[in-house]
Amino acid sequence: MLVWYAAYGSNLHRGRFLRYLQGGRPDGAHRTYAGARDAAAPRDDVAYHLPGQLRFGWTSPTWGGGIAFYEASGGEGRPSGAEPEEGEGPEVLARAYLLTDEQFADVVAQEMRRAPGAALDLTPTLRAGRHAYGPGRYETVHHVGDLEGRPVLTFTADRPTDLSENAPAPAYLRTIASGLVDAHRLSLDEVVRYLRRSPAVGAAWTPGELTELLGEGNTLAGPPPPGSI
Repeated sequence: MLVWYAAYGSNLHRGRFLRYLQGGRPDGAHRTYAGARDAAAPRDDVAYHLPGQLRFGWTSPTWGGGIAFYEASGGEGRPSGAEPEEGEGPEVLARAYLLTDEQFADVVAQEMRRAPGAALDLTPTLRAGRHAYGPGRYETVHHVGDLEGRPVLTFTADRPTDLSENAPAPAYLRTIASGLVDAHRLSLDEVVRYLRRSPAVGAAWTPGELTELLGEGNTLAGPPPPGSI
């Protein structure tokens, strides 16, 4: 079965996400990934919008600082370019990758620092709209809509609002920002405004400080070159 995985954190950056499929270590991270059983690149990827709020919490041993969590608000996601429903609330910008269900299972396993290889039964998620497969920070899978007849899935904590807010490390935030530029074609100013809507980011950096941080080394001059990580 093919599914869309809607990534809203550092996996917005395609090169960084490929480490989950092909193995390796992303720039700025302190962890090497095993990769998936099927290392094939995603069959497609599209810019996507999730209804809800982006939050940063916990403390990542991979990056240091907080990591991204999705606080769902109900409703269905939409591809970029589709008109939002009237009265639509805040949205989280994502990138949806077309994967096999086996690849998706291996991504979830590695997010939880487990070896890839175990099957993930998506039936409960597709039936109920969300399902907690365990108590871990990324073990609650949401079915956020359908795209081209295939389910769009993402994962987050069971209760993201229970996590203590924690600002992300600069390297992690730059990775997200690069993914936003590449997938959604945002300007640096638009990236800054979007990220500062997250309480932890808004509290940690002024607009000017965040602009300077994200612009260091001309990070957001354009999409990352192939094979850059």
